[in-house]
Amino acid sequence: MTVTPTHPIQLLVVDDHSLFRRGLMALLSQDTRFEVTCEAGDVGEALRCVARQRPDVILLDNHLPGVLGVDAIPALREAAPGSRVLMLTVSENEADLVAALKAGADGYLLKTVESHHLCEAIVKVMDGESVVSPEMTTKLVSALRSQPAANGPGTSIVAPVNNSDSELASLSVRELEILHLIARGDSNKHIARQLDIAETTVKIHVQHILRKLHLTSRVQAAVFAARHAS
Repeated sequence: MTVTPTHPIQLLVVDDHSLFRRGLMALLSQDTRFEVTCEAGDVGEALRCVARQRPDVILLDNHLPGVLGVDAIPALREAAPGSRVLMLTVSENEADLVAALKAGADGYLLKTVESHHLCEAIVKVMDGESVVSPEMTTKLVSALRSQPAANGPGTSIVAPVNNSDSELASLSVRELEILHLIARGDSNKHIARQLDIAETTVKIHVQHILRKLHLTSRVQAAVFAARHAS
């Protein structure tokens, strides 16, 4: 469940396109839940900002001059261990998605994301959830399925989801249908249309699925579905 922050979430925006960066900052500044405390156009500047401001959440583009955003994540996390890292990029490349999550990113969103979805994603990341654009969820599931069955510690794409078959059996037929569609990357709206039910009903089912499987996000649900696919 998303918790409303009691104080503004402090943000660092890292993007080399100044027009996009300034527009994003102006957009986020309109939401009282956020405070943009620093901006950067490259990794070096971002590291200086992190050391100075210790932001709660870092919005990080991937295509930066000199060093890719995904390659900078370990250094950013080392400089500010308490900061969350949310990728915000145009890259739909599966390798970039996997690299970002392996490096410790807390989420991966495409720049086509709607503004209200971005704001909610920031709050979710601050609450400790993982968020991935619906368009990328299918690619995440595909990457998971292509992984060897036994990975060593620290090599998995996301934190392991240790659920038993009995928990899967606790889902109703409708919840299993919705879990399958989540793993496919469908949004609540698309699921509602496909199953001919209200979108609010889908949201309730998703909440039940997460509760029954002891998960916190749709991404973890997609991972669970991929690992338990027959």
